[in-house]
Amino acid sequence: MLQSMTGYGKAEGSYQNKNITIEIRALNSKQSDINIKVPPVLREKELELRKKIGGKLDRGKINCMIAYEVSGKEQAATLNNPVIKSYIKQIKRISEDMRVEFDSRLLQAALQMPEAYENEEQELDEQEWQVVWETLGEALDEVVRFRKQEGEAIEKDFHGRIGQLEAYLQEIEPYEEARQEKIREKMHEKLKAYLSNFEVDQNRFEQELVYYLEKLDITEEKVRLGNHFSYFRDLLAQEKPVGKKLNFLTQEMGREINTIGSKSNDFEMQRLVVQMKDELEKIREQVMNVL
Repeated sequence: MLQSMTGYGKAEGSYQNKNITIEIRALNSKQSDINIKVPPVLREKELELRKKIGGKLDRGKINCMIAYEVSGKEQAATLNNPVIKSYIKQIKRISEDMRVEFDSRLLQAALQMPEAYENEEQELDEQEWQVVWETLGEALDEVVRFRKQEGEAIEKDFHGRIGQLEAYLQEIEPYEEARQEKIREKMHEKLKAYLSNFEVDQNRFEQELVYYLEKLDITEEKVRLGNHFSYFRDLLAQEKPVGKKLNFLTQEMGREINTIGSKSNDFEMQRLVVQMKDELEKIREQVMNVL
């Protein structure tokens, strides 16, 4: 089943007086780019967390935030008294110079300054780590579910657009057959204009015409393009990630469509080629978001 690289997941867990919240956001990216924000107590486990996230989500720009909320008497941080006193002294001097009355608002400002709080060193309990690990798994499962839902919509859109490309390719055929007669007449008229006093060798003319039309023949391009459409559908049915393959395949489709356009030598055929290019560009935009 097709999956989008865009996803969101959130899960919550608790251990003793700690509420643990994990949020994961995933966006499209060519490679795996994991950015993780964890509380100090989990820093020693960051590598394991990254491996779990990367193994589950495979690819994309992934932002993971793990937050702790401590309830009850225990606090996650304490005041850094020396730093705060230093801030207050500096603020007092500035207030005296500026003749501003020192009040509680300036104290609040000191408390908001960098390093005004210091985290107490905590050891990670094994049971607490298990809760974090399981909560992370739940959040990752949510992301995968989100990706699959997005993937279903993208897959449906792909089937519709590939079908439209096939329809445009079929519409080209009548114009392809008619253009041969147009080319024949145009070449014959030009020869008459240039060689008005000479008789045209009809057999030689037909040979040259066949040679010229062979250069404009698009049979091979149509066959290859049809095969690309079939392979595209086969890839959509696979369970494993196929985003990179789809990207390469759309590039090959573009080459075949461009070649048809360069060989068309007919206004109606070129009009259909432009529509095919537009449809393919919409597919390319969606492919960039496929896992």
